[in-house]
Amino acid sequence: MLSIVLFAAGCTGSGSSEERRSEVIVPDVQAVNRPHVAVLLTEGFQDAEAYMPIGYLENKDMDITVIGPETGRVKAYNSDFEIVVQKKVGEVSVDEFDALVLPGGRAPAALREDPTVVEFAKNFFNSGKPVAAICHGPQVLARAGVLKDVTTTAVGSIRGELEEVGANYVDEALVIDGNLITSRVPGDLPVFSKAIEEAIKKAR
Repeated sequence: MLSIVLFAAGCTGSGSSEERRSEVIVPDVQAVNRPHVAVLLTEGFQDAEAYMPIGYLENKDMDITVIGPETGRVKAYNSDFEIVVQKKVGEVSVDEFDALVLPGGRAPAALREDPTVVEFAKNFFNSGKPVAAICHGPQVLARAGVLKDVTTTAVGSIRGELEEVGANYVDEALVIDGNLITSRVPGDLPVFSKAIEEAIKKAR
């Protein structure tokens, strides 16, 4: 199961005051009829924004698959925390999952440059299934062109990027508009994670 030892205070800070190496290896086993959630990651993610939703949803009897442009270990930008990416985005389909989670940090800026990732995010959003993005996570959705006239939040530094593509930005801890769930920073993770759980249960 999960090995979680790190906590981070910020989404874009220089790093935690005490850095310890840890990693999450999510079991590649899916129980029948349990919700299946994709978490989209690459190098440079924000540690808490990945491991807290993963841990929360696993504790709610949901299966997690970490997906990314490439498989293997990827490291957080703000600590030595690592997560194993189990499957390439190009090897999975929207139909396999009940929800998509986009953690923040520096990873989304890299993910949005991958056409396969952007197309997957676009198709997932357009499927109507829950999509949850925190911090810089909405950058991927902005590149996918799905945020026009959608009310959203994110870390304040990307407000201009979101408004440029037609999103309605609000500075709130949790914003839900249709199938999109967004939050700003690690301090919002409790309500963010709970909202993902509730959206998945409602959709099923």
